[in-house]
Amino acid sequence: MKFLFDSDTWQEIYGGIRKNKTRTIITIIGVLWGIFLLVVLLGAARGMENNFKNLFGDFATNSVFVWAQRTEKPFKGFQKGRRIQLTTKDVSVLESEFEQIKYLAPRSQTSSTIINGFKSGDFNISGDYPVLDKVQKKDLIYGRFLNGNDIKNKTKVCVIEEETYKQLFEKNENPIGQYVIINNINYKVVGVYKRGNIGIDGTATYIPFTTYQQVYNRANRISWMMITAQEGYDIKQLEADVKLTLKNLHKVDPEDERAFGSFNLAVEIGKITGFLTGMQFLTWFVGIATLIAGVFAIGNILLITVKERTKEIGIRRAIGATPSSVRQQVILESVFLTTIAGMLGIVFGGTILYIMDSTIGSGPDPTLLNPTVSVPIILIAFLILIVLGTLIGMIPAYMATLVKPIEALRDE
Repeated sequence: MKFLFDSDTWQEIYGGIRKNKTRTIITIIGVLWGIFLLVVLLGAARGMENNFKNLFGDFATNSVFVWAQRTEKPFKGFQKGRRIQLTTKDVSVLESEFEQIKYLAPRSQTSSTIINGFKSGDFNISGDYPVLDKVQKKDLIYGRFLNGNDIKNKTKVCVIEEETYKQLFEKNENPIGQYVIINNINYKVVGVYKRGNIGIDGTATYIPFTTYQQVYNRANRISWMMITAQEGYDIKQLEADVKLTLKNLHKVDPEDERAFGSFNLAVEIGKITGFLTGMQFLTWFVGIATLIAGVFAIGNILLITVKERTKEIGIRRAIGATPSSVRQQVILESVFLTTIAGMLGIVFGGTILYIMDSTIGSGPDPTLLNPTVSVPIILIAFLILIVLGTLIGMIPAYMATLVKPIEALRDE
């Protein structure tokens, strides 16, 4: 390792670089571009992944939505086109028969006018159970969500969305404990939530499911249900089994694909995560391939340099330089150029990611959210670059050791 701290070694390296400035700069740019591209692409992929997680962050991702429609086939005396109605009995059967179900949230929804003094607006009114907060987490600004006592006592309470709060109340006014009028009935506001990035309920006001049944005369009817599977269970299989059970309960042909509709959130998320995984693989492939191309350029440049410095190497050998010292100098020059190029590429790549985060990564609807690359990934990429630089430097280093002092001195 003594040669690393030898000033003569570094002077010779500097002299070789200075003689071929243009060639050296082009070579560095080739390697720089490789790691720059790797950093930027990995950061962009991470930004897309973060944005995706942010969009679906409110939901339990292994969930499926199920609702009733009209039959497509006649069955057991029932005509085609019969309207199916989900009920709370269906919910009880599913909960008792499927241990795979972690959460099941029956839901009903309508629209109505909400009044507060002289202010009013039309909003969705959703009858729900507290379990909804586990399936679709609510970001509460004030107060609380629905609880078990609300369901048991059929209380007249509501949880409103932030935009509803802004439309019906004064700025900075505390809405908790105040009353609003829905369908000529007073409801106490117990919570205000911030709408998620994907709001399937729109600007919904949540009231207890039992209260909704009583006020809107819904009896045991529900509009749809949200089902979340236990960890480790196949949500796609659970979706098929649930729909088959519902067909048996409502006397629907097992082959009827129209009677019950569903949306499998886990499957759709899986498609996106598969795309993101493929993108990350492609990013690594393109980045590493570009790095290798740049490092090969360094090897070619050093081969030319060795050829041009044949006489100089011959003189060094003639005055006592060993093949090992000549080899070490060439490898050190390769590693030095690779290191400089790698550091510049990381700095420039980080700068671009910072600019991306400040522009398309900010605002209420970012394209890339926090596009960054972790330090371990940077270190791995940099280490790969150094290893490649060392390996490629061995080729011109070996060629340099083949130079014979007498032949080199004769070289014109």
